[in-house]
Amino acid sequence: MIRHDDFMEVPDGWGFATIITRRDFLALTATGLVVMVALERFLAGQEPVRLPQGRQGYPTDLNAYLHVGADGRVTCLVGKIEMGQGAMTSLPQLVAEELEVPITSIDIVMGDTDLCPWDMGTFGSLSIRQFGPILRTAAAEARSALLQLASEKLKVPVAELRADSGRIVHATSPRTRVTYGELTTGKRIERQVTTPATLDAVASFTVVGRSVPRRDALDKVTGKARFAGDIVPPGALHARILRPPAHGATLSSVDTSAAEARPGVRVVRDGDLVAVLHAHRDEADAALALVKAQYTPSASTLDDTTIFDHLVTHAPPADVVREAGNVADGAARAAQVIDATYFNSYVAHAPMETHSAVAAIEHGKVTVWASTQTPFPLRSQVAQALMLPPEQVRVVTPYVGGGFGGKSAGRQAIEAARLARVAGVPVRVVWSREEEFFFDTFRPAAVITIRAGIDAGAKLTHWDYTVIGAGERGSEHIYAIPHHRTLARGGWNANSPGLHPFGIGPWRAPGANSNAFARESHIDRLAARAGVDPVAFRLANLSDARMARVLQAAATQFGWTPKPAPSGRGVGVALGMDAGTYVASMAEVKVDRATGRVQVTRVVCAQDMGVLVNPDGARQQAEGCITMGLGYCLTEEIRFRNGQVLDGNFDTYGLPRFSWLPKIEVVILDSPDLPAQGGGEPAIVTMGAVVANAVFDAVGARVGQLPMTPARVKAALA
Repeated sequence: MIRHDDFMEVPDGWGFATIITRRDFLALTATGLVVMVALERFLAGQEPVRLPQGRQGYPTDLNAYLHVGADGRVTCLVGKIEMGQGAMTSLPQLVAEELEVPITSIDIVMGDTDLCPWDMGTFGSLSIRQFGPILRTAAAEARSALLQLASEKLKVPVAELRADSGRIVHATSPRTRVTYGELTTGKRIERQVTTPATLDAVASFTVVGRSVPRRDALDKVTGKARFAGDIVPPGALHARILRPPAHGATLSSVDTSAAEARPGVRVVRDGDLVAVLHAHRDEADAALALVKAQYTPSASTLDDTTIFDHLVTHAPPADVVREAGNVADGAARAAQVIDATYFNSYVAHAPMETHSAVAAIEHGKVTVWASTQTPFPLRSQVAQALMLPPEQVRVVTPYVGGGFGGKSAGRQAIEAARLARVAGVPVRVVWSREEEFFFDTFRPAAVITIRAGIDAGAKLTHWDYTVIGAGERGSEHIYAIPHHRTLARGGWNANSPGLHPFGIGPWRAPGANSNAFARESHIDRLAARAGVDPVAFRLANLSDARMARVLQAAATQFGWTPKPAPSGRGVGVALGMDAGTYVASMAEVKVDRATGRVQVTRVVCAQDMGVLVNPDGARQQAEGCITMGLGYCLTEEIRFRNGQVLDGNFDTYGLPRFSWLPKIEVVILDSPDLPAQGGGEPAIVTMGAVVANAVFDAVGARVGQLPMTPARVKAALA
């Protein structure tokens, strides 16, 4: 068995628990309290999730989520992963709250398929809002089990005992006490949750709702943090893989003789997978350059300008997302109607860490260390590729250097596993930046058409909305419209044959960015046509009190002064909903009429996300969304032609820079009566619209395609 800790240093205590073999883990947990959970009992009322292989919920078999050790330390075992979103900090907060232990006494093991219970993956802002209740329940049950054990040991009724800072204490005789460690020493106690335990009331929280320092911060700023590409098993070789010049091109011939002649180089071929291996990455690169390959050209004739017409003519039939009333009746009541089309280009994930994986095989067991958001689905994919039972594959997920949905795909891990099997040694596959751009599953290009009207009193009369390519997430309107219809043709997770020239996939709040951009841009058009301030127009057409409260909070923080647009001030507003969280954003911009350059100088974002687990973490997530959102607003788009991806690095693909950053103010509303909702994606969905609306307010020109490059702004001005 390969020991992960033999060649990878990992932090303990505040960070990840030391990652060890399954055998050593079982020995370590031979004593202590192991809490077992039948998870399907605790998903009532939670948002339904579509899971792979027909599984419509978490596993129904028993799975250990918590271990209370003989030393009193608590280990959380979760299938989620840490990719910068802070889950390794916020999830232990939930355990500390329910188990009544200091958070410094909690360790966490994440994303290890041999040690952790099955999980569908880390995406959709589900770690807190869906998995959180399960983990809280397990911790509450552990507390109940410890109270029962203490009752037996102290000969005191459970009703007279309470949990306090890792101890069970008699309510009226505090000196009558026993620590969790004393209760579990020398025993292995398994408790199965059969009924939901009593959870702490929000009003009694002492850990949840407090800002706790991030566990990964020190490791990451000092360089101690280890990612998949940092792992070097003994004897491991770097693999550099032969890649096609374009999507759709196929290999017709290959000559590897010159590469094989270089010292230390091994050439490996497994079907269509051709790779050169060497102990040093630069030597592997040099050898790959000597491989002579011929390809049949791609059949694609599309490029980044013709793609929109292609989408319209090749999209699948429409699905009705939502409708009510009769759009024709609403149009008949309209005093003014606006018909417009909105576009957005393909966008890359462009994470700091490229897709990376290391695979090693020993005694028939495959271990893969991978930068992945989905370790358990990846285990199944690797097992299928190698024709092995899943229990013969272990996926271990170290820190992940950014995912944003893109690392839901695990091509690099499958490549590493296939090559390791053929080569008979551990193999490291770390994509170059060019490979990352080529094989990324892009946020799809989209076309959205809207026809909507208002009556003489500036009330919305009808709404006819069709989204092509982006999918339905975030497409439903959020206003009081009596006659409306929303249709979706194709989506980010439905790559209809021939529709896209390369892979598409989830991109932070998939679909919602495109839909919010179109919806909120169109609402602004209607407000301007009516001659009404855009905030006042929204408030007059909202029936959702929660959304109105969020909008008013943003306006107060921003110091919004009502004026119809365009006012020349360069201010904008946009609303959105995602992952159960309500968002209102306001922005201030400067537009250089001569160059078309847009500078965002200030952004205010107000969110209602229910119960807050870690306020600082929530603010950091919102700030990250706003920063990342500047990219898809202003510069990020994939240029391509005939299957070739023309952007291979950051010299042509423009990411936001520190010099771009506006003043960012995040307001999070106190909503203790609402369950905790998602925080990793909502603030990004409004960024395209809020900047577009601010540009219109500044110069009176409407930009209908993302990103709003200087050329597109100048064209709108013209």
